[in-house]
Amino acid sequence: MLMKDAAKLKQILSTPRRVVVTVHTNPDADALGSALGFASILKQQGHAVTVISPNEYPDFLKWMKGQEEVIVFEQQQEIARELLARAEVICCLDFSDLERIGHMGDIVRQSSAVKVMIDHHLEPEAFADFEQWSIEAGATAELIFDLAEEMDWVHYIGAAEADCLYAGIMTDTGGFRHPNTTQHIHEVVARLIGRGANTARVAKLVYDTNTESRLRLMGFVLSQRLVVMKEYDVAYIYLTLDDQKKFNVQKGDTEGLVNYALSIANITLAAMFTESKDMVKISFRSVGAFSVNEFARKYFNGGGHANAAGGKSELSLQDTIEQFKSLVIKYKQELEHEINTI
Repeated sequence: MLMKDAAKLKQILSTPRRVVVTVHTNPDADALGSALGFASILKQQGHAVTVISPNEYPDFLKWMKGQEEVIVFEQQQEIARELLARAEVICCLDFSDLERIGHMGDIVRQSSAVKVMIDHHLEPEAFADFEQWSIEAGATAELIFDLAEEMDWVHYIGAAEADCLYAGIMTDTGGFRHPNTTQHIHEVVARLIGRGANTARVAKLVYDTNTESRLRLMGFVLSQRLVVMKEYDVAYIYLTLDDQKKFNVQKGDTEGLVNYALSIANITLAAMFTESKDMVKISFRSVGAFSVNEFARKYFNGGGHANAAGGKSELSLQDTIEQFKSLVIKYKQELEHEINTI
């Protein structure tokens, strides 16, 4: 994937700049890993770089180099606003719609800074001066490496940066199980290993550092909060506020739970509904041609990828689930005729 006008961006970045790198709300390993890896590449070239996250990120990502310097907008608004106001370049990673960064969206939109968007989600908003965008990419971290190669920056990627980028690729490809796992992405991973990525360590840090409460939450969810609609090839999970209080749910504890619903044989569509104080957050997953991106955009004010998307509802948890079930009935034919294969 080549960036249009890459030479012009390289010229802009040929002298030290004040740079802000930002990611979507509730950043995952691809968002944070891409941001920290990219920030380090730019810092080594003399730029003054700050990573700003709209809100807090999970503890299991706090091993990444540079994460202790991340500014969390929700907690440090005054500092974040000043940094954004002074920025000469703003890099938007792992999102392509400014609504994905909440209150920061309008600030970025109105900024006179050069804007760079690096992302692989569908239907991007046209706000950036430079775009490294491809829905063919399995992860934003893959696009960061592609850009580094195009800009002749690969030599700035050491072991720590390689670990961050590898974490993004590993997680966004579902451990290299999703259809977005291409020959090219394996080639990028091979290059990252060559730059020092410790794949076993990263996998251990991301997947095998559970708290006891998270494991008990998983057991409870699968035994008490999993509903299978066999006649529609659909399964969903839900989590109430009381459930979250009971198991002391922390940010990141529900990450990946929806995939257990999708892993059931012959399931085409899976969803997870998480109750919060002012809305219900929804994760969708699918296999084959059923697009949860379109489904989430049309009915739940969301979007994402064809087979992995998010949404939200301002209805109650029960009413949201009832709305979902009524839509499942409406889509019965499409879901029934979906062959549950890759």
